[in-house]
Amino acid sequence: MATLSNESLVDPLDQALAEREKLIELCMYAFDRTLSAGVTERLTEGMSTVGVTALRPDGERFDPTRHEAGGTVATGDHSLDGVIAETEVLGFSDRGRMLRAPVVVVYRSNHESSGAEPTTSGESGAS
Repeated sequence: MATLSNESLVDPLDQALAEREKLIELCMYAFDRTLSAGVTERLTEGMSTVGVTALRPDGERFDPTRHEAGGTVATGDHSLDGVIAETEVLGFSDRGRMLRAPVVVVYRSNHESSGAEPTTSGESGAS
C-alpha cells in the first residue's frame, strides 16, 4: 500500500502551472539584467513560444491602465501630447494577462505646461 505524503496530494497541473510561473519570473529577471543583444533576442523568442510577450509600446497613446509613467519629455508637437516617447522598462503579458506593465516616458506638449503659445522659427517672441 502506498503511503500518502503532502507531495502526493499536489495536483500535477497546479504544480506545472506554478513552476511555469516561476520560470517566467526568472526569464523576466534575466531579461532585465542582460547586456547582450543575442541573449535578449533569445529570451524574447523563447518566452513568446510559451505565450509571453514583451511589451514595448513606443508610439502608442499612454493608457494608465496598461502603462506606468516613468517620466515625461517636452515636445513642441501638440499631436504627440500623451504619446509614449520611449519604454524605460519592458512590460510582459502572458496570453493577454498583464504580468508587468511597461514603464514609459510620455510626451507632453510644452506649450500646455507653460501656458504660452509656442513661437514659430520666424518669430522672435519679443514685443
